[in-house]
Amino acid sequence: MAIAEKGDGIYSLLRRHGVSPTKFYNTFVELNAENLGEDESLFAGRSYVLPDTLGVKVPEVVHEGITYPLFGSGFAKVDSVSNRLEDTVYYLISGHGGPDPGAVEKYDGKLIAEDEYAYDVTLRLARELISHGAEVHVIVQDDNDGIRDERLLELDTDETVLSKSIPLGQLERLKQRSKAVNDLYLKNRGKYQRLLVTHVDSRSKGTNIDVFFYHHEKSQNGKKLAESIHQTFMDKYKKFQPNRLYNGTFMERSSLYMVKNTLPAMAYIEIGNIRSKKDQRRILDPDNRQALAKWISEGILLDYESSKTFISK
Repeated sequence: MAIAEKGDGIYSLLRRHGVSPTKFYNTFVELNAENLGEDESLFAGRSYVLPDTLGVKVPEVVHEGITYPLFGSGFAKVDSVSNRLEDTVYYLISGHGGPDPGAVEKYDGKLIAEDEYAYDVTLRLARELISHGAEVHVIVQDDNDGIRDERLLELDTDETVLSKSIPLGQLERLKQRSKAVNDLYLKNRGKYQRLLVTHVDSRSKGTNIDVFFYHHEKSQNGKKLAESIHQTFMDKYKKFQPNRLYNGTFMERSSLYMVKNTLPAMAYIEIGNIRSKKDQRRILDPDNRQALAKWISEGILLDYESSKTFISK
């Protein structure tokens, strides 16, 4: 048994007790499902059952782990959980970056920016997908940030697109990242390939939103990907927030540049409104960001395993 401390989430609790969160997250949730709050959160002061790392059967471990410096020193080693995404290729883009921080808002007297939180969720998602054997390309990168467990993420402007500086003009920025994805897509022609673009929305302060998804109107594979992730979020809310209706949607929005001008089937994800006090809890809390990445990855697994057949966009 382990007692959750103030500020603990599943990842921090497991790490503190020497248990691999990558391998045993799902087992922990199964053992403690009736003792978890919304978004699989922990209650400070409560006792939780730790997985028996020797006696509990987990998915086959393919290898002991590979190091990815982009994730930062505390997260660089990625334990391999399974090969469920073997022979798949995923491209991950976090919104804005470089000279464009995206939406900004003041919190406790400090500026918080959309690009920093979208990037953190994107790295966490990349790590989840890699743990299941996927080939992952993180398109927007920041070599000195990595995954961060702070609530207030420092703003900077040194993000790049695959080591190339990000242009000042918005259209040039979008062209740069769509070209980066399309070039890789053509090199990997014939493989199962998908694109995920992650943003934090910006609406009026009083407007809180559930996570929602866009796809290209003519892409059945993109629709299926968005629908699979959406279904996963619906199932999670039903389980962990049974008294709250999940209002997130998935819909066509082909007018968005990244939806219209990229080759892989894709889902465009808005994870919350940075100006909403309620949504800030989802975005600022590092364990909630981890839960977001985990749920998105489970939707991706659902999408892939329900098809197993690549059909080009």
